[in-house]
Amino acid sequence: MSAELLLVGSVPLDTPKEVFETFGAPLGPYLFALPDGEVGPRSHWISRLHYQVFAGHAEFEILARPRPDNGVERLFPHDNSDRWQFKVRDGVERVQFGDPGWRLGFARDAVNSYFVFQTLQEKGVLPGHLRFQVSMPMVNSALPQRVFPVPGDLDKIKPGFEAALRSEVAKIVEKIPAKDLAIQWDCSNEVQDVYGAIPNVPREGAIERNIAQVRNLSPHIPDDVALGYHLCFGTLGGWPRFQPDTLSEAVRLANAMLQASGRRVDWIHIPLLDTTDEAFFAPLRELKPGNTRVYLGAIHNMERFGQRVALARKYLPDFGLAAYCGFGRSPVSQLPGILADHLKAAQAAG
Repeated sequence: MSAELLLVGSVPLDTPKEVFETFGAPLGPYLFALPDGEVGPRSHWISRLHYQVFAGHAEFEILARPRPDNGVERLFPHDNSDRWQFKVRDGVERVQFGDPGWRLGFARDAVNSYFVFQTLQEKGVLPGHLRFQVSMPMVNSALPQRVFPVPGDLDKIKPGFEAALRSEVAKIVEKIPAKDLAIQWDCSNEVQDVYGAIPNVPREGAIERNIAQVRNLSPHIPDDVALGYHLCFGTLGGWPRFQPDTLSEAVRLANAMLQASGRRVDWIHIPLLDTTDEAFFAPLRELKPGNTRVYLGAIHNMERFGQRVALARKYLPDFGLAAYCGFGRSPVSQLPGILADHLKAAQAAG
């Protein structure tokens, strides 16, 4: 891979066609793969799982819902203080998910969006070299402790959810040609964990408890499907959700993920804060990507973009560029500026 840009995932437009035409057409020459924008309910990331999957599961009880707006139900949280919460029903020892391959909704959305992607490639709207990118949260991001607060519940849920996620991957691989497909694992809770930023969770052992899922999921993705990871500082309630002093733990996590994947990793994305503190960037010298393409989330606040890129290059000479995360929680009015920033970054990289 040598593409200059990566689109992490979400774009706040209504349909995949709008995303492909608005972002894919102008940015396509600079991309290796193109996501469908995670449109609709997916724009708020894991919140979709809460009301589409968990709220209707017979083995869960709902403890809390997002606050309504003037008496009208709200499906996704307002901010960090507002959330869905669940507990496992008494007597359930292991939560299981039916309808393998379809229950979580990722495969259904991927198959539908791929049809639009393929059609626009055939019409020449999208470059033929692009792969179709499917982004999904890893298990620990999909099942954060703040959503399942009862001690011991996550141990009952994670094995079944991991199996369901593995079935979704298998269905996606079955329905979309491998040569056209790229799968990205989104890792936000994992990053918070390794920095000790999750309340009441000890920092000790964080790397290992976030790597087991990598060993259990990534080797099941065929080698001719492209694979990537997106590390994230979080955007719920505004970006960043937390601000580490350095990239040290993100680099440690990235190295561990690359080693645990059991197959080729095509890219890994690491966000950059809006800082020019050299100590923040220095841990990049410890990154061991091998042949994996590294993308740094430098595309934001373009007044200091050049400074951030220059500091990063002191410690990691070769990398592509991306935003710090997807744009799903951004106002639609900001999209022209976001697109212009990506084009500016592509030209700078070229």
